[in-house]
Amino acid sequence: MTAIVGQHDAVVDGVDVDAVVDAVRACPDVVGLTSGWPGGRSTYLPGRQIEGVAVDPDAVVVQIRGRWGVTAEELAGEVRAAVAPLVAGRRVDVVIADLEDPPPAGADVRTA
Repeated sequence: MTAIVGQHDAVVDGVDVDAVVDAVRACPDVVGLTSGWPGGRSTYLPGRQIEGVAVDPDAVVVQIRGRWGVTAEELAGEVRAAVAPLVAGRRVDVVIADLEDPPPAGADVRTA
């Protein structure tokens, strides 16, 4: 894995990991990125670690925490659509590692 690190960018094997993170965070049903368990999927760069994104030779793995009430299919589709243009032709694997807590009883799950 080759990393080129500038002030605000991190390119690993042709994939701008910071751009991938920004695209994932812009998805309305993604609460955040997570590495999950200790030693989970992350990108390690000089001076920092980007949790929840790993660039493999044939895929970019994105590990997320999703919003409650959204199907796995919807969530994964949202993330894949956002990330696909940024991954240099690689497959996008989405791992839904966690979900946010459910809203209080009676609340609308899409607006809670």
